[in-house]
Amino acid sequence: MELPIITAAGGLVQNNDGAVLLIFRRGFWDLPKGKLDAGELIPECAVREVREETGLQTITLGPFICMTTHTYFDKWTQQNVKKETHWYAMKASSLVPETLIPQTEEDIEKIEWVPVQQLPQFLVQTYPTIRSVFDAFNGGIPKS
Repeated sequence: MELPIITAAGGLVQNNDGAVLLIFRRGFWDLPKGKLDAGELIPECAVREVREETGLQTITLGPFICMTTHTYFDKWTQQNVKKETHWYAMKASSLVPETLIPQTEEDIEKIEWVPVQQLPQFLVQTYPTIRSVFDAFNGGIPKS
């Protein structure tokens, strides 16, 4: 039996210094992402979800990076589902640092701008799909 597919989108966001925006949720470092709304385009979803989960408002959408898939048990539908997440590079384009606001209703505990040199120590505590986004991204992020 084919699993129902949930479409989602998110972003690998860098600031003017090249640091990467990571969120900490449910014991893991993650990238902001979320489900596609009805009638919404996937790139629009990616930007909206970054804004909702982090409070960051001034975002420039960059190129598509990759799509990841994973399965999980959806507590709302009470069934296993397959999530296809479309990932985009993004820039925090404000010249003035914005206040980051974790979306606590999505279990986000903290948000950090992580310098590229420190990424490997954060990526040991993340999901394989998130590591694959970094692997696919060609922006000079070091391998963990």
